[in-house]
Amino acid sequence: MRFAVLIMWLLHWLPLPILARIGEGLGSLLYLILSRRRHICLTNLRLCFPQMPESERKKITRRHFQVYVRSVLERGILWWSSERRLRKLIHVDYAMPVAEMTSSPTIFMCPHFVSLDVAGVAVMLESSLCSIYTTQRNKTFDKALRKGRSRFRPVKLFSRAEGVKPIIRAMKENLPFFMLPDMDFGAKDAEFVPFFGVPAATLTALPRIAAATHAKVIPVIASIRPGYDGWNVKFDQAWEDYPHTDIVSSTRFMNAYIESEILKMPAEYFWTHRRFKTRPQGEASVYKNTQQFQDTHQ
Repeated sequence: MRFAVLIMWLLHWLPLPILARIGEGLGSLLYLILSRRRHICLTNLRLCFPQMPESERKKITRRHFQVYVRSVLERGILWWSSERRLRKLIHVDYAMPVAEMTSSPTIFMCPHFVSLDVAGVAVMLESSLCSIYTTQRNKTFDKALRKGRSRFRPVKLFSRAEGVKPIIRAMKENLPFFMLPDMDFGAKDAEFVPFFGVPAATLTALPRIAAATHAKVIPVIASIRPGYDGWNVKFDQAWEDYPHTDIVSSTRFMNAYIESEILKMPAEYFWTHRRFKTRPQGEASVYKNTQQFQDTHQ
């Protein structure tokens, strides 16, 4: 892994158009090789877009592998490039002034698009923050990731096992909470809420923390700019009258918002994650269907 981190450091000196093309080329190769991940991606797309032609799903899957691998290599730019270069590459659209966003408890809700690390850097260029962090298995990569994500401002990172109390304490100190709430972490603290019409185990932490801290929820969406011209980061309007009195309704509102953003750039969402891994009681795994696994490349 040290060698891999060294390669990322060396590649970050390249112009973005060259680095991005290298990543897309590797992604095309991995699309052919990683049959299990390809199967997960296609299964998710079949569940979420049952009316979509299979040829279109495969096109999205191939493109997803390209942009995902590209985003991994581009982390080198985020971790080691100068602030000047990052401000040139990251094109930010603020719905309100930064000072107003961070003057009271704030949750930046960032869905799992491939460029989510860019969104994190966009926040840290302007403000400190707190977030939940999963320790990486490889210590070298873990160290590089932690250092890269906290080099501009102090960042408080908490493990999921610590619960929400340290997050709430940090938010009361006006540290924005950078939250990624749209992965399947099991049935604990989650509700089965529709995601493109499919019941998905969805964390209810966003509305619960927002209610406990009276925080405003501001969606942050990162996307790839066309022409290898960097990235767009959109800080959307804070959600009004959120959370609702009903936790499930509030969680459904979050999923509906994420769905609307996915439809704008379907290949950039993190489809290789087993979003429907946890099933309602009595339902079989959606990823073990051998017929679905036998996807072809015709």
